[in-house]
Amino acid sequence: MPHGVLAEMTAKTAAKSPSSSSAVAPKVSDYYGCNVFGLETMKLLLPKETYRRVQDAIQKGERLDLEAANAVASAMKTWAMQKGATHYCHWFQPLTGTTAEKHDAFIDLTSDGSVLETFTGQMLAQAEPDASSFPSGGLRATFEARGYTAWDPTSPAFILETPGGATLCVPTCFVSYTGHALDTKTPLLRSIEVLNKAALGILEYFKSDAKKVFSTLGAEQEYFLIDNEYFKARPDLLLSGRTLFGAASPKGQQLEDHYFGAIKDRVFTFMTDFEAEAFKLGIPLKTRHNEVAPHQFECAPIFEEANVAVDHNQLVMDVMKRVATRHGLAALLYEKPFAGVNGSGKHNNWSLGTDTGKNLLSPGATPQENLQFLIVLVSIVKAVHDHGLLLRASIASSGNDHRLGANEAPPAIMSVFLGAQLTQVLEDLEKGVTTKALDPEWIPFGIDKIPPVLKDNTDRNRTSPFAFTGNKFEFRAVGAAFNNAVPVATLNTIVAGQLIETKKEIDAELKNGKPFKDAVVAVLRRLYKQSKGVCFEGNNYSAEWVKEAKKRGLPNEKTTPAALKGFALKKSVELFDRLRVLTPEESHSRYHILLEKYAKDIDIEAKLVCEMTTTLFVPAAADYQAQLGSSLSAAKAAGIKTPAQLALLRGVAQKAESALAGAAALEAARAKADALDDVEAKAAAYCENVKPHFEKIRASVDALELLLPSASWPVPKYREMLFLM
Repeated sequence: MPHGVLAEMTAKTAAKSPSSSSAVAPKVSDYYGCNVFGLETMKLLLPKETYRRVQDAIQKGERLDLEAANAVASAMKTWAMQKGATHYCHWFQPLTGTTAEKHDAFIDLTSDGSVLETFTGQMLAQAEPDASSFPSGGLRATFEARGYTAWDPTSPAFILETPGGATLCVPTCFVSYTGHALDTKTPLLRSIEVLNKAALGILEYFKSDAKKVFSTLGAEQEYFLIDNEYFKARPDLLLSGRTLFGAASPKGQQLEDHYFGAIKDRVFTFMTDFEAEAFKLGIPLKTRHNEVAPHQFECAPIFEEANVAVDHNQLVMDVMKRVATRHGLAALLYEKPFAGVNGSGKHNNWSLGTDTGKNLLSPGATPQENLQFLIVLVSIVKAVHDHGLLLRASIASSGNDHRLGANEAPPAIMSVFLGAQLTQVLEDLEKGVTTKALDPEWIPFGIDKIPPVLKDNTDRNRTSPFAFTGNKFEFRAVGAAFNNAVPVATLNTIVAGQLIETKKEIDAELKNGKPFKDAVVAVLRRLYKQSKGVCFEGNNYSAEWVKEAKKRGLPNEKTTPAALKGFALKKSVELFDRLRVLTPEESHSRYHILLEKYAKDIDIEAKLVCEMTTTLFVPAAADYQAQLGSSLSAAKAAGIKTPAQLALLRGVAQKAESALAGAAALEAARAKADALDDVEAKAAAYCENVKPHFEKIRASVDALELLLPSASWPVPKYREMLFLM
């Protein structure tokens, strides 16, 4: 994008800026969920008995018979066609990290050659997409390409509206011909079920009337917006998701003026449109605001059951990109699209709820006396302690490697923050003393007309990867582009496993004749003593914490190939297998798929670095050298001394030569890594031998950017992408 286009871009931006409108937007409650085939819609359209069977299928996991499935399918087809849908699809989440869909029309041929719209219970319940080109990590051979999608009635079907029409989307699981999970939803649903059973086992001690326990999730989604013209003019952003080159803008985020700042009109219009589309899909977006970096933003929903919340977050990312394009924008979800400013995460606010409306992570007024809460809390702490590397593996990617520990996100060390009060409760529990109730603390403003506010004694530590924040844990290490199913399923599984072990230990104490309270306290004291090393209240960014964490034996794997070993650990594989969340084959498949994806990510970036260097930046430098050479020759002929311009010419030539030589070395390293067959060796080679070349080449190219005239630079600059919209 030659940069005489700055004026042209400004004109385009002005043309796209929304004009003010006095039209009153409709109430959200008037159209919320209008494109969702949820329980309310089913209640209106289905016979009472069929509706009851669907409810049982959702709440109790009971199988829906064909007669009921036919009734649901018929009602779903009628409803969808009234909304303009001509096709349906089984919407699933393969191991690519994104979603997939194959559209089929609602038509069937009749005997006279005409067509009739039809949608049966069999079509709703099961479909057969071709699985041959989806990653399987060795779960099936090429000749066993068949895969099956199966309806997930716990997540409602929805209408996806696009400029070309509307499609009925049915959330489904995706399995191979041999029954292995080829998706992220199936293990998530399995983890939800095992967590349900494990937690109900604990609730039996307290005579709870709950019949179901589930994990809840509220995913805070961070993202960048830039003008779509800039996006299309950056091959690195377009193909890899991040800028592989770019000199820092003189102004970045150092003034801290973007965070929670006034939202620009063009962005506000996008947000309003995006939220309206989300509301129609029943996604309860609650919050929107400017984030820390320029052109970085966040949206956050109200908590939902984890399975639905995961589906909704996948839709949030998809709808966000679609709506951004309509507004001449590009939504960037990569974890670190721009160097030198904050990257984007997806904070997973995770908790445990019951069908009776209770939050099992709510401490109550006196947490030291709430045994049920303490059992759950200490079990979670122990789970994170014992499976820190597995939890780290669940959020490992080439993109997240750039973000973790970069003084904007938690480090790669998995630790738990509990806050002063709960830490005191657990420390006193270990010592065998009674915790004194803390008096409420008030924060005065020093202004008579403004009353003081109550201080939150569980105020979160923004540097912690896993922080208790009042009645939930905030897993802050998840990357912005992630499918939440993987970290949530992992968290569900390790907690379920520990709840089962905790119950076994309590039962053993009870068999030895201890009173219930004494038995629980004895077990919790023991578990906390074993796992307290994972708890940390201080600055997770500090060098001191890195040293201290090493002393405590906490893993600190900073790269994806090393972190992914968490999936291959013997204890991880055994845990997933014992709880029937993943078979050993499924666990190993995920390890290999993610290693392969990492190698492919770095391979794409390496090719881009070489191509952009040799076809964009070095030619631009050569053109400028020619201009400088002609200018210097003319000056010399006129007897004018130009030492500074001569130094500039040397600088441009040296940086161009360095970049070109670096690209050649990078290509040699890339070819060598690509030739390796073993996936572990290949991923390690890309990490250790290929990736280190990037920064040296970038340094030379970024230096060229500051030497060449702006009009000669072939791609948009940081100062334009981050400050012009």
